Amino acid sequence: MSIIAKTRDWYGRFERPISSISLITGFIFNAFTLKRVDMFWENFWILGHIVIVGVFILLIQIQENEAGSEGNPKKIHFWYVNVLQFFFGGLLSTYLVFYFRSTDIFVTWPFILILVLAFIANESMKRHYMRFGFQIGLFFLSIYSFAIFLLPVILHKIGDQIFLLSGFASLFIIFSFILLLFFLIKDKRLFNKKTFIYIILVVYSLINILYFTNLIPPIPLSLKDGGVYHNVERNQNGGYNISKEVYQWKDYFKLYNDYKQTPGSPVFAFSAIFSPENLDIIIIHEWQYYENQENQWQTMSTIRLPVVGGREGGFRTFSKLSNLKEGKWRVNIETEFGQTISRLRFKVISADTEPLLVSDIQ
Repeated sequence: MSIIAKTRDWYGRFERPISSISLITGFIFNAFTLKRVDMFWENFWILGHIVIVGVFILLIQIQENEAGSEGNPKKIHFWYVNVLQFFFGGLLSTYLVFYFRSTDIFVTWPFILILVLAFIANESMKRHYMRFGFQIGLFFLSIYSFAIFLLPVILHKIGDQIFLLSGFASLFIIFSFILLLFFLIKDKRLFNKKTFIYIILVVYSLINILYFTNLIPPIPLSLKDGGVYHNVERNQNGGYNISKEVYQWKDYFKLYNDYKQTPGSPVFAFSAIFSPENLDIIIIHEWQYYENQENQWQTMSTIRLPVVGGREGGFRTFSKLSNLKEGKWRVNIETEFGQTISRLRFKVISADTEPLLVSDIQ
């Protein structure tokens, strides 16, 4: 038996633990090494994965077509499928890292869930890798997810038009890829056009629905730092001096931390928003109060703030409001197009004396 055959047999016996370890270590590696969505090498890394995935989809489908038995896992080249699975996993883990950093999980969880499910499917549904529909669905999702944040980085703009452009570019790429495959295969009768067109349109429609209902993270923007403080003021060195309450470790697990407000004192909402270089934007601090009787959020103030792109730690800015009513509050940090970057949540409690505060520099 040849070395290649022995290696294949050994890998086949331990495939599941090897795949799981590779999945976890790859995700951890991406979480610590991928820094910014506007960096050349990060995007080159993603583009390289997309190209490799495309090449191996072509190889698998050409081989299947020549074998004349699409859907039979015994006819799939062992290494082609494993390489395809590995690089799909790398792509999806990269997107999970970038999109998770760019969102409030309580707002845009549906899109994050789609990426998580795709990530899990890549790991657990290997038997479906011989199916062109499964491959093309994951491939189109990967291309679209990349275009959503790559085009704003390149064009230095965000908004509905840029998002729609990213969708059209993704459709052009995926259909060009399918036309290339159609040209390369010999037996055209085994090429089911309706299946992949349906899958592409489903993925495209779903992503557009999520975007226009504000359920996709506003990548490439992200909140680097933020909080609700008792005082925020700029110092002579260009930083910001902040005063905040002292919290115990268990307070960091609360969705709404208590904010002790003395009469007449202002409340400061601080945010450090990362935006790619040359992408200058306007963000909104929308202050909302929860009316218990009406069971809904009411907007009390809307403040527009400029953000200059390029700073590693995010562009720092703040807004303030005084004499807040007791109860639940939140500050929605949004783009001027209504996309939610993050939310600051807190619960106002009236106090006669100022609470114990600590100072920090942002």
